[in-house]
Amino acid sequence: MGEIHSAALTEPFGSFSQIIADNAARLGDRIALRDDDVSITWAELGERVERIAARLSADGLERGQSVAILGYSSVAYALVFLAAVRAGGVAAPLTTSASAEQLAGMARDSGAAHIFIDRAKREELGADCFGDMSCIVLDEELEQWMAPAGSTAPSFEPRPADPFNIIYSSGTTGTPKGIVHSHQMRWRQFAATAASWLENGLPVRTLASTPLYSNTTMVAFLPALLAGGTVRVMRKFDVLRWLEWAQADAATITMLVPVQYRRLMQEPRFDEFDLSSLQLKYCTSAPFPAELKREVLARMPGALIEIYSMTEGGVVCLLEAHKFPDKLHTVGRPAPGSELKVLDDGDRPVAPGKAGNLIGRSQTMMAGYKNQPDKTREGYWTDPETGEVWQRMGDIGRVDAEGFVELVGRAKDMIISGGFNIFPVDLEEELAKEDDVIEAAVIGMPSERWGETPVGFVTLAEGARDCEDIRAAVNARLGKTQRLAQLHPIAEMPRSHIGKLLKTDLREEAARRGVPA
Repeated sequence: MGEIHSAALTEPFGSFSQIIADNAARLGDRIALRDDDVSITWAELGERVERIAARLSADGLERGQSVAILGYSSVAYALVFLAAVRAGGVAAPLTTSASAEQLAGMARDSGAAHIFIDRAKREELGADCFGDMSCIVLDEELEQWMAPAGSTAPSFEPRPADPFNIIYSSGTTGTPKGIVHSHQMRWRQFAATAASWLENGLPVRTLASTPLYSNTTMVAFLPALLAGGTVRVMRKFDVLRWLEWAQADAATITMLVPVQYRRLMQEPRFDEFDLSSLQLKYCTSAPFPAELKREVLARMPGALIEIYSMTEGGVVCLLEAHKFPDKLHTVGRPAPGSELKVLDDGDRPVAPGKAGNLIGRSQTMMAGYKNQPDKTREGYWTDPETGEVWQRMGDIGRVDAEGFVELVGRAKDMIISGGFNIFPVDLEEELAKEDDVIEAAVIGMPSERWGETPVGFVTLAEGARDCEDIRAAVNARLGKTQRLAQLHPIAEMPRSHIGKLLKTDLREEAARRGVPA
């Protein structure tokens, strides 16, 4: 049983499927994948990926055609994802939190002829949800459906521009946009990551606790398999189960979103678990408060790296939080190969240190939105002098003298009150200074007097003061144009399955509670 070598991973381009097949042949009985119920070896992974890919090919899967997947994260789900790529197709994981109408729209948009789906999800949506697509029940039918033992799929040599996967955005209305990633983009993104882990002698045992339909999860999934490591995927995040598995697996690498870190820090039994194997912790997908980063650094072993980017691509910023404890209020600096600009609302560069709209570019840009060229173009900014294409990040931020990027807020969330720009993050940070406040969120609501006015929501500690007292204390520290019109208690902030705060839901809740004049 030979050791993994990283030389192939340092090439400018390569085949994910070939490296995974080589790992399967080399690593044999080592564990490759685990979920809540089962684990499989590398040899089993290689054999099953070939059998699923062979059946997809026999069913007429065309090069570049999507294979839709819908359900909770599991070994079976992971195998189908890998097999879709191995067969020359495109993995199209669908968002489980979407409505039936949205899911049907995503499946049609993807162009898939097959959908692999959990029994529970199929029963929830109904047998007719996906029309005449071939439906395979992941947790019941996959073994019988795949090609016979010993089957192999036809050869497939990927080209750099070939689509690798489609990740559907978590839109709250309409059909989410399908973000297409090419083989070249995924190779640039994850082969170098896998190579660095191996070159640094890092044992690769990852714990993936966000859904496999999320781009966030890919950081703990794809490079770990390229590196010949072991991946555990969780059906659903649970604090104690995560701690038990991190200890039992001696997990060395994990990816968590900020709300998961917060829940771990709040768990009374946290310190009972041995997490000493953890060497590398990642975080992305949502704002990561500086105080929470500080607590994670103090209580969890290993390095902490925050990644700022978009599923669409653009700039990639990295904050090695363990190395820069005075920069925890930032998302770090642009990674090698990434570029960043800050523009005003007229697309003109702003003065250094001033807040503006972030645009970026890198070697890991999306190929575009599936079937939506107009939307693709809307997301780009083209330099009028050079013709270079940049991605609009949708965030407002500023860059300090050392090149660290501080996010001020989402462009769409900026509040314009009485002609003044108000950044919700400034108000949220002030609310968070109150001992009574566990978490805070601020939104803009329509106001006859001001156009928009800030309204806050807070989750409160036990025995907290009345919200009006907290609002008065915070408003006393804010500028006159920034002051909160209302502050509401809320039991739990509304979030997506990967921890993104759903400010649309907060706006609906604020409207129900009565909009300020």
